[in-house]
Amino acid sequence: MSAFETTSEQAYLTRTKAQHPGSQKEGNTALRLQGRAEKAAFLINGDRYFAEVARALRQARRTVWIVGWDFNPDILLEPEKSGETLADLLHAAAAANPELEIRILIWALGPIYSDKSLQVLRKKNFPKNARIDLRFDLPGALRGCHHQKLVCIDDALSFIGGMDLTSRRWDTRRHRAREKLRCDPEGVSYDPLHDVQAMVTGDAAGLIGDIARQRWEKATGEKHLPLAEGSPFAWPDDLAVSLREIPVGLVLTEPSTTFRTGISDGIASTLNIISRARRQLYIEAQYLASFRVADAIAARLREEDGPEVVIICTRSSHGLIEKLVMGSNRDRLIRRLKRADRADRLRVYYPVVPGPVPMPGKDSEVEVLIHSKLILADDALVRIGSSNLNNRSEGLDCECDMLFEAACDEHHRAIADLRNRLLAEYLGTTSETFAAAFGESGSMIAAIDALSNGPRRLREFTVEPSGSVSPIAGTAIFDPARPFLPLHRLGLGSLVRLLARPA
Repeated sequence: MSAFETTSEQAYLTRTKAQHPGSQKEGNTALRLQGRAEKAAFLINGDRYFAEVARALRQARRTVWIVGWDFNPDILLEPEKSGETLADLLHAAAAANPELEIRILIWALGPIYSDKSLQVLRKKNFPKNARIDLRFDLPGALRGCHHQKLVCIDDALSFIGGMDLTSRRWDTRRHRAREKLRCDPEGVSYDPLHDVQAMVTGDAAGLIGDIARQRWEKATGEKHLPLAEGSPFAWPDDLAVSLREIPVGLVLTEPSTTFRTGISDGIASTLNIISRARRQLYIEAQYLASFRVADAIAARLREEDGPEVVIICTRSSHGLIEKLVMGSNRDRLIRRLKRADRADRLRVYYPVVPGPVPMPGKDSEVEVLIHSKLILADDALVRIGSSNLNNRSEGLDCECDMLFEAACDEHHRAIADLRNRLLAEYLGTTSETFAAAFGESGSMIAAIDALSNGPRRLREFTVEPSGSVSPIAGTAIFDPARPFLPLHRLGLGSLVRLLARPA
């Protein structure tokens, strides 16, 4: 048994290996579990994701697994349609299906850090049904967090990406500066936000269910096997299928503890994808603060025939530590990349939309915050999940990402279409228009330059050419790549169990 496998998932792994002999190949460290997505869709922005989660939850019959950094039962999944909250929907689903069991596991400190979900810790109004089990989990590493964002329904349908089922995640592709529906449960509005989630069926859905079961067992000691027989899932007629029968793999990161060897497949996968890009490397990242990733990209930029690199990331920093560490390291990292960019193949952008009150003779802009964690190489590889491009996502936090790898021309076209859709959104145009501009030059940068002339655009990061290109002092303290000490050494193991215990 590997460091990743536990008793509760052994049965499923055996079945998966039988169906896919290539799974768990010896020496394959970047993909612990492999399978196929029968169908997959890329859900861009919170309105699309939340709407599909709501529709899927209404179909649930046997099991629902929700794993997240944070969770807020008071959010509206479809604010444009109804005032039904996530709690209302889950309670209704449990009441309508006597066999349905809903298990929710979140990082114990997530509601505290988000400062928007504190009431969930008290369990005062949620859950109200005994078959909805809400637990809280602490990682085994000091200062680490559980950062995975997963939903699995009946082992038949799963979601994975950058979004938790919590507040301040909903927005539309328009990203209006003022949007009356974009507010938290307290009625407070927030800035435009972009994110991406993947929706999968087939083996891929069951693999995500395995991760949820593994997490639950580690946190509570309770073992749950996958469903003996999968429940059918009716793919919505009005939801386009992005990919069919595509190979996928799960990429995991877990910290080392006293009793367990860590898993650092996330950073290994990132470096592998960067090395495999031949023409284009497209990245969306909330944080751009990993110098290991920067060095890998810099090496490609120095190559005579290396790929062009486009990175979309957040410019604004929230909080003093984030501004001093993440923001400063981002600027130093960009400076390092620009010095390596001998052939002018690099662009680092942040998106903006028109502000509410343009000033005479002056542009009024509002930044669209990037929360997605996505890497796309050529039209061949897509990775979507929870891993940020910072140090802590490399070996301190628990992360989970899904890698899609094209196996036919249809897959290549679908991945190229995803890239076109994403960039078209930022530029306020259509994917067809961006595809045409890209087709003329074969360059993402040239296409962006040609189309980034409207009120919605991508603005390039500007950094002073002179200055340090090394991590800022204190990075190892505020953005560590490895645990300081396992919680077990501090005698906090009992606290983990206490927080996981049902109320």
